[in-house]
Amino acid sequence: MAAAQAPRTGSSDRTVIPRLEGSPLLGSLADLKSDALGTYQRARHLHGDVVRITAGPPGLRTELHCVFSAEGAQQVLATQAANFRKDNAIYQEVRDALGNGLLTSQDEDYLRQRRLVQPLFTKRRVDGYADAVATETAATLAAWEAAPDGVVDVADEMMALALRAVARILFGTDVDAAADVVDRSFPVITAYVMRRGYSPVNVPRDWPTPGNKRAAAAMDELYAVCDGIIAERRSSGSGSKEAGADEDLLSLLAAASSVDDGEFDATELREQVLIFLLAGHETTATSLAFSLHLLARHPELQERARAEVTAVLGDRTPGAADLDRLPYLTQVLKEAMRLYPAAPVLGRRSVAAAEVDGHTIPAGADVIVAPWVTHRHPGYWPDPERFDPDRFTPEAEAARPRYAWLPFGGGPRACIGQHFSMLESVIALAMLLRAYEFEAVDTEVSVTAGITLRTTGPARCRIRRAGS
Repeated sequence: MAAAQAPRTGSSDRTVIPRLEGSPLLGSLADLKSDALGTYQRARHLHGDVVRITAGPPGLRTELHCVFSAEGAQQVLATQAANFRKDNAIYQEVRDALGNGLLTSQDEDYLRQRRLVQPLFTKRRVDGYADAVATETAATLAAWEAAPDGVVDVADEMMALALRAVARILFGTDVDAAADVVDRSFPVITAYVMRRGYSPVNVPRDWPTPGNKRAAAAMDELYAVCDGIIAERRSSGSGSKEAGADEDLLSLLAAASSVDDGEFDATELREQVLIFLLAGHETTATSLAFSLHLLARHPELQERARAEVTAVLGDRTPGAADLDRLPYLTQVLKEAMRLYPAAPVLGRRSVAAAEVDGHTIPAGADVIVAPWVTHRHPGYWPDPERFDPDRFTPEAEAARPRYAWLPFGGGPRACIGQHFSMLESVIALAMLLRAYEFEAVDTEVSVTAGITLRTTGPARCRIRRAGS
């Protein structure tokens, strides 16, 4: 039975959108900069499912129209998706930093890119990446044998594991050089993007400020390694039209073409690669890290998951076919993604005025859909802060609105890599739990909303060999 909607507070006239009170000078700008996720949660708690939040000084003020219900999220992302575009400040900063790849492109650019890329993300093709994930997970397990005092920071470790896995899939034998550069460059670039995205006024990017110079150096290094590998692929002919199923994803992207859509040029290839690197490792790393963190805090649920893994796999390496054989492990991952969605905030801008969840969103409005808040909505999730993988049994999922859980977004712009993320997460988590038991050292882990969800403090676990 579906949970009843939580009652709304504030005005009884649902056509009037209530506003979160902020300071007279800057509105809620300081709150959004210091704790955006907490600010959005407070807005829903005080005012209901559609709330206005103002930010910035008079004359430079932004007004965010925040949508927190599953119904509203579905309208913005799916049923009225054409009216809500990726035209806000954050997406423009991502475009300026990483290019116009699948995450940021729109209109015919997006449709063309999606048509060229879609054949590389079929289930059959993605299932072929399982061996690369298992190889990198095995390398992580081997490194843990020397972990000092048996303690690892699962946020750092899963970021490194997911990065190496996606770099191996993208670049094949060039994994080491690419992973090292991404590890150095991405944190600098993402911090720069978010700082500029939240600022009411920015200096031009070509001014020689320390922040601009650091970001430019990081982008130059990242572009150079991608461009070098792309040039090598094309000169060696590995991106030919006869590309085989065992080639790395970059070679397949280089070979992607159609009569109507042509093929990617070198700049477009780099832009797709950069988006895949960002979206392909940070999102999966978040899901894995918080799955381990939450299981470390709930040993009885950890043992239940390990028992399933041991019974299904024994000593063999997991493969793509095992995803359907590990339903409880999948529930663990889904519940971790509920509490810690890798994309906690999704931004759009309205083209025309539209009704969303009974309220009129004006034309040209900045619109926020916040999975972080929707995933904690008491109308869909009783005792929402509690970790409970049984929320994701088939029966429980069928009883909830479709958009009550949206870690991969939704509608026509839903993440193309959903199956890859679940494949990587299930395989890696199965191998990690089979090998080690986890005990939480840091029982609380602080997070912040960047381009993706990021930890701001340690997420350490004490590990010991399972069964020892």
